[in-house]
Amino acid sequence: MDLKLLEILVCPVTKGPLIFDRERKELISKSARLAYSIRDDIPVMLEEDARRLTPEEAEALA
Repeated sequence: MDLKLLEILVCPVTKGPLIFDRERKELISKSARLAYSIRDDIPVMLEEDARRLTPEEAEALA
């Protein structure tokens, strides 16, 4: 994942910042409580394809 790209990407739902989870290959939106997957180094920024964070995951990011 190109870190320069991460600097300009925002959550498509909230327009807020994203956190790169290198281990899970996801971009996390704390405010939307969504995780967008990264496939072949390309972020999939579709709300309908995003994974909902569990309450525990969301709490850990707070």
